[in-house]
Parts: sequence; structure tokens; C-alpha cells
Amino acid sequence: MILADLTWKEVDALSRDTIVVIPTGSLEQHAAFLPVFTDSLIATAVSQAVEARTTDKILLTPCLWLGASGHHINFVGTCSASMQGYIESLKAVIESFERHGFHRFLIINGHGGNDQPNGVTLRMIKEQKQHLTLGHSLYAKFGEATIAEQLQGKLNTMQHACEAEVSLMLHLHPDKVRTSLLRDDGLRSQPPTQTLVKMWDEISEEGSFGFATLGTAEKGKAIFEACVDGLVQEIEAIHRGIAFHGIF
Repeated sequence: MILADLTWKEVDALSRDTIVVIPTGSLEQHAAFLPVFTDSLIATAVSQAVEARTTDKILLTPCLWLGASGHHINFVGTCSASMQGYIESLKAVIESFERHGFHRFLIINGHGGNDQPNGVTLRMIKEQKQHLTLGHSLYAKFGEATIAEQLQGKLNTMQHACEAEVSLMLHLHPDKVRTSLLRDDGLRSQPPTQTLVKMWDEISEEGSFGFATLGTAEKGKAIFEACVDGLVQEIEAIHRGIAFHGIF
């Protein structure tokens, strides 16, 4: 079920075992060749495809599009919530539904900057309301094997305005990709470091990181389908009910 299409009485008639699925994205720069709404567009498309296959099990909210994007803020066009503001917005969505008896929630995230605050938010809620079932993941986690197989550049994981994201956008919204401006980009620190927190303009000349020129719609289709398949399996498992057993 798609929340935006329902009346309040139709929502009230739903089983409280329905999983409330919340896409989270961003409005932030994606180099010169992808729109600033890229993360939200992809998260929404993945979530809608999942909903189409699990209609009787989930209630899909609109995308929470104002993400934690402060690390991109030096690029014009980026809008960011404060970290606390983002957390409070996500909490408000969950607590609104919990107030009316819904107790299962899954966040399908499309923006890396949201990943840690999503986890912190759910941990805080879980400590106070342990009866809730709470989950979150970047959609790309469910397609990691396919992403690694499909990508041809030196980076075989999801980055930013990269081969994978360009491929997904060429599959989902080809009219929004400025193909004539595709450019490989990315800066490494010298000497090499692995621990530093960086602003995005410290690691990219024009806003991307990866081999965007290698993106294709065919790769995007394969990645998209793998992510949707994995998330559908996750929804099915959560809906059946989770029990924990010994591992030995």
C-alpha cells in the first residue's frame, strides 16, 4: 500500500502487522551530470518496486528527502538538515505510526550520509520501545554481489555519482542524465589515510567519486533488480516474524 494514496480511514483499516517502509534520500549535488535529487529518486524507485511485489505486507511512506548532507554543503544546490534535525524528523515519522499501533518499521536508504544517523535513531527508539521491530539499510547492500560483478572501473562498490549510480539513473531516468558531461573523478589523500572525516570537496574536484563514464542502463537494470529482489526477501522474512535460535 502507498500511504500518499490512502485516506486516514483506509490506513486505520490496515493490519498493525503491516511493515511501515520509509525511504530516505537527499537533495544534494551529484556532480555536473546527475540531478540533485538522485538519491531520493533511486530510493523511491527501489521502494516502489518492492511495494509492487509486497503490496499486502507494507505501507510505503513518501521519501524523507531532506537528508544529512552537510559534507556536500560546499557545492551549490545542496540542502541539508542538521544531524539532530534529521534524526528528529525520522523519529517523528516512526513515532506517529507507533502511536496508532504499528510496530514494524524498515528504512530503505538511498544516501550514505543518512546511514549512521538512521542507525543511531533506531537504536535510541529501540532502547525505549523494545517491542518495536526496527530495521534499516542502504538499498545497495542488497545488491553488493551484483554491483561487484557489473562494475568495470577500479572501484567495484557504490560510491557517489559513480559508475553504479549513473547506471541506475540511466535505467530509471535516462532523460535526467547529462551524458555529454559524464566525467571520472576522485581524489586520494597523500600520504594515504583511512580514518579522516572529510568534506566532499576534499575528495572530489567536481562532486563525483568513481568511474561515471562506464555507466550503462544495462548495468543499472541488473543492479536495480538485485536490490529489489534482496529487499523483497527481507520484507518477507520480517513479515513472517523473527525468532532467534542458537548458532551452534
